[in-house]
Amino acid sequence: MDVSELDFQEIYDAYQPKILRYMVRLVGEPEAEDLTQDVFVKVNQALPTFRGESQLSTWIYRIANNAAIDKIRSSSYKRCEEHSLLDSSEEAEEIDPWTGERKPSLERQLMRKEMLQCFGDYVDTLPANYQTVYVLSELGELTNNEIAETLGLSLDVVKIRLHRGRVKLLQELKTHCEVEDWL
Repeated sequence: MDVSELDFQEIYDAYQPKILRYMVRLVGEPEAEDLTQDVFVKVNQALPTFRGESQLSTWIYRIANNAAIDKIRSSSYKRCEEHSLLDSSEEAEEIDPWTGERKPSLERQLMRKEMLQCFGDYVDTLPANYQTVYVLSELGELTNNEIAETLGLSLDVVKIRLHRGRVKLLQELKTHCEVEDWL
C-alpha cells in the first residue's frame, strides 16, 4: 500500500479484528475492546506521520504492543487483576460448567500471574526483529505464513527469527524466572 494512499477506514476494516484478537490474548477480554479502540485512535492520529519505513502492519502491531504494555503496567490494571484473582479464590475447587475442567486454585493463579509478568519482561528484551515475529506468533496467534505476509518477509526468515527468538527467550527465562517451578 502506497503511503500517500492510506485510508483510515480501510486500515481499520483490515486490522481491527486482528488487533482485537491480539489484545484479548495480551490483556484479557474485559480490557481488549477498549484498548483496541485506543490503538486505532492512535493509528488515526499518527497516520499522517507514517513514512512507510516499515510495513504498515508492523507499525500497527507495534502501536498495539506498546498500548498493551502500558495497560499491563498501569496500577488500575494490576488492581483489577488482583481483585479478580481474590474473587475467584472461593471458586477454586469448582468445575467450570463450560469446559468441565477444574478451576485453578488461587495459589496456581498467582503463580501463573508471576510467571506471565516475568515472561513479559523478557519478551521485551528480545531484539526487535525477533520480538515482533515472536509476539505475532505466540500472542497474535498468526501462522508463519501470515507473519511473513504481514511483515513482508520470506517464510524462511520468519522461521529463523521465531526459532532464534524462542531460544533466546528460553535462556533468559531459565536464568531469571525460575521456569522449573512452573513446569
